[in-house]
Amino acid sequence: MFTKKDLIKLIIPLIIEQMLAVTVGMADSMMVARVGEAAVSGVSLVDSINVLLIGLFSALATGGAVVTSQFLGRKDSKNACNSAEQLLASSFALSLVVMGITLIFRGQILSLLFGHVETDVMTNALIYMFWSALSFPFLAIYNACAALFRSMGNSKVSMIVSLMMNLINVVGNAILIFGYGIGVAGAAIATLASRVFAAIIMYILLRNKENVVHLNPLLAFRVNFPMIKRILQIGVPNGLENSVFQVGKILVQGIIAGLGTSAITANAIAGNIGGLGVLPGNAMSLALITVIGQCVGAADYDGVKYYTRKLMKVTYLIMIGLNIALIFLIPLIVKLYNLTDQTAEIAQQLMTYHAFLAMVIWPTSFSLPNVLRAANDVKFTMWVSMISMWVWRIGFSVILVHVFHIGVLGVWIAMTIDWLFRSICFVVRFKQEKYRTMTTI
Repeated sequence: MFTKKDLIKLIIPLIIEQMLAVTVGMADSMMVARVGEAAVSGVSLVDSINVLLIGLFSALATGGAVVTSQFLGRKDSKNACNSAEQLLASSFALSLVVMGITLIFRGQILSLLFGHVETDVMTNALIYMFWSALSFPFLAIYNACAALFRSMGNSKVSMIVSLMMNLINVVGNAILIFGYGIGVAGAAIATLASRVFAAIIMYILLRNKENVVHLNPLLAFRVNFPMIKRILQIGVPNGLENSVFQVGKILVQGIIAGLGTSAITANAIAGNIGGLGVLPGNAMSLALITVIGQCVGAADYDGVKYYTRKLMKVTYLIMIGLNIALIFLIPLIVKLYNLTDQTAEIAQQLMTYHAFLAMVIWPTSFSLPNVLRAANDVKFTMWVSMISMWVWRIGFSVILVHVFHIGVLGVWIAMTIDWLFRSICFVVRFKQEKYRTMTTI
């Protein structure tokens, strides 16, 4: 179903887009770091919550992308367009609810989760969370539109818009943080402006009727509950999985917060660099939704097996090369941040550990399950992820930090134990070829 050229056209823009997201995250951290470690810590704590909330939009977008891809595999463009409209409406409605709750209860949420942090860290966190919440509806629209373009095999559009969005973010940071001295608020406002721009552009582009999947005028929109149900059948288990996963990460973040500002800052910076190391895997995860979804829609189950193995091999090759390069560059990367000696030492230790483990077990724990999701096997991935998070990542974080007193490294060791368990479960499940008997759309 996909030629080599088709796959390259899909995957390369995705890798570039993921690279932009990670490098801009690094630029954000470096710019905020000039304000002080309390600012970095405050942003880091809020980001751990934001990832949970944003994960809901991403889960819904994934559900829509799977359904749309399967319709495209069946050459049913009418229902593909209908699913796109229902996805966009559902995502926007959900984002408004999440934004409202976050704005009203942000103080209580931060106090409940991180009430023991230093006062200046909490002040920065409150400011950053307010502006972040305002951007949720725009981010939800962007995510949904980007997922729909990818389902058509066109990832170039989201790459170009992502480039413009990130440029606005970086320039905005420079102006508001350094020019006007607004600090953390400046970083958040720049992010808000970039997401507003991206959402508007993506929506306009998806209105183009030359696209196989396109949106009709708003006045012609009608709610289609059976179609929304189909999207939710994929999106809800994926959303529950993401939510439990991120709640677990927030609880772990709470453990790290008790270890002091140096640990929080080092964890945040190592997380950003670690994101660069798994970038090819994230890109391939998105590509797998499109490729496998269309194969399943066309009932090409041999294609599912063939393309999964092909794309996973490519993922491993790229990730091995990238993480080996990162290991050598870590000392230089650490110097780019304005860190104390203690924080720099911890960050370097975490980044090195992550790079070694990421190239071995990350692809099978996070890219491979998207094959199962695209083939409607979402409940299995949900239960494995939820159990693994609570038993291995959270349980072992508590043991390694509070019993063995390993410090923040203990949290990262627990994280990789979680990866290993997931990998074993997903590899076994894929080899069972359950996707051949799963119900399609």
